[in-house]
Amino acid sequence: MNQVPGTVLTLTPNPALDETYAVPALIPGSTHRVQPPLARAGGKGINAARVAHQLGYRALAVAPSGGPAGKIFRAELASSGLPHVLVDTAAPTRRSMAFVDEGSGLTSIFNETGFPLSPGEGEHLLGAVEAELPHAGCLVGAGSLPPQAPPDFFARLVRLGNASGLPCIIDTSGPALLEAAAAGAFLLKPNREELAEATRQADVPAGAAALLRAGARNVLVSAGAEGMWLFTAEETGAFYTASLGHSLPGNPTGAGDAAVAAVAVQLAAGNGNPASWLRAATAWSAAAVLMPAAGEISPRYASFADEVQVHRVTRGAALTQEENA
Repeated sequence: MNQVPGTVLTLTPNPALDETYAVPALIPGSTHRVQPPLARAGGKGINAARVAHQLGYRALAVAPSGGPAGKIFRAELASSGLPHVLVDTAAPTRRSMAFVDEGSGLTSIFNETGFPLSPGEGEHLLGAVEAELPHAGCLVGAGSLPPQAPPDFFARLVRLGNASGLPCIIDTSGPALLEAAAAGAFLLKPNREELAEATRQADVPAGAAALLRAGARNVLVSAGAEGMWLFTAEETGAFYTASLGHSLPGNPTGAGDAAVAAVAVQLAAGNGNPASWLRAATAWSAAAVLMPAAGEISPRYASFADEVQVHRVTRGAALTQEENA
């Protein structure tokens, strides 16, 4: 077990039973004969906790579970060995289906929206997290919110973390992302599309600046094979970029979750170097693409960390300077 001061504590309010199908070729409008899917408990926070746990770091996943899919979800999570706390709900656990085209390497994903939690069930989830805060080194809230959930749900999680002196990472989208920024989240991790949707800014630096002005302390933006950007409130005149330099074939479903796990582990270990967070996030994200399902990464993450190019970009009035970070 890697020694870090505290546990990576994740909350996934709208988890899913992830089912991954592999087909030689995905042809729209045709019939496909497939093997039974790889089924596992999923959702962004679950996946991030799995990655940290796989690499020997302390992790604990908190999530709701209910209905027939919830029984499979619960059983798989128990068999995985990942430490977890599940809150029983009347709302059934949703399903998420990924279809991997082995010929092209492309993956098509179909996510159910999920079902509403009762107000009491939402309170029980936050209460389960609060009970574990004394053992945590970093707090993560990730994924979509269930239908009808208040948009400040993750903001309340941020405030719990702030009150306990814990860095809180939020990986979500829409109004919930803006609410988390206003609550003072330590780090937000939208992808480029989510950033543009939430801030109505097509330009990545402009969108990140909007979240920083709203109250977030750091913003990590992912863009697939193009790499990642990191913006910090402490350096408003500069930002960091990172890229592996080449694309990888595989399943990108859990790449962002692995990036969150990387930063969470760094923060739980007390690492305050933004360039280090970005290098680890980019390497772990790339290594996750090589795996068949979300929630695990290839051992190549270590060699990828050496390949990642990190730059600090300074924005001046006349030109932009780029330096190795």
